[in-house]
Amino acid sequence: MSAIVVKPQSKFNFRSAVLCWIAQSVNFLRKSILEGSCDSKVETNLITSALLSLGFSNVFILQSPHPVVTSVLSFKIGNCIQVENQNEEMGSEGPKSVVINVTGFKKFQGVAENPTEIIVNNLKTYVEKRGLPSGLTLGSCTILETAGVGASPALYKAMESGISKTDSNTNDQVVWLHLGVNSGAMKFAIERQAVNEATFRCPDEFGWQPQQFPIIEADGEISRARETSCSIDAILKILKKKGFDVAVSDDAGRFVCNYVYYHSLRFAEEKGHKSLFVHVPLFSRIDEETQMRFVASLLEALAATC
Repeated sequence: MSAIVVKPQSKFNFRSAVLCWIAQSVNFLRKSILEGSCDSKVETNLITSALLSLGFSNVFILQSPHPVVTSVLSFKIGNCIQVENQNEEMGSEGPKSVVINVTGFKKFQGVAENPTEIIVNNLKTYVEKRGLPSGLTLGSCTILETAGVGASPALYKAMESGISKTDSNTNDQVVWLHLGVNSGAMKFAIERQAVNEATFRCPDEFGWQPQQFPIIEADGEISRARETSCSIDAILKILKKKGFDVAVSDDAGRFVCNYVYYHSLRFAEEKGHKSLFVHVPLFSRIDEETQMRFVASLLEALAATC
């Protein structure tokens, strides 16, 4: 989340103090817009009215081209004071860009055609035609084997590769979006957490079938849970407004999806990234085109809420 920062251009006075208060109000309003409880026109009109009421003229309001969240970037009042949109991180320069890396899975027992493999394989072409908001980049698109321990090296290779492709000196926020299929689901599910337990209902594609096995022994008990740092409630509101049948889930299961998610959440925490897992239904429940639109909208929602 970015913040409105006030930079006095002349000696501090009462008017500057009031502008500081306005800037704080803007930050609150921008958060409300993000959560879907405020309209961008209200924000803009309020800022303009407040500044004009103080006797300032030539109030310029520049708005973000982002289709999901319209936010005030900067305005300048004469040579007295300037308000700019900056990231909260110390030393950051301008708004943060977001790089989202996506993974899907191959087939597994009971699912001969995994929709996430098709979605991820077609995603780059799809978003190139659709277009992405300024500041959002689709990074790597990787297909994983539906397996636990045997496929872990490939998972970490993909995640490490995502780091190497992102210049550590940039202001990028790296997000890992993992897609998995729930063959019994009728809607999309945003997974809030993963637990440190692998209990596979059937052998994975490499023949491994653990029971009550700790995914990462160093993390202790199998009851240990890790939660995503993504703003899933805000993401949910954005997606619902677009008409998608989606809900938040607190149980990613104990199969490969949970296994991968747990590793990713731990890795993301160590690297300062974000990680999110989303379950999709079979194409027989929600067709391929709708699912492609959903994932593209999910990318935009993730970028808007980082």
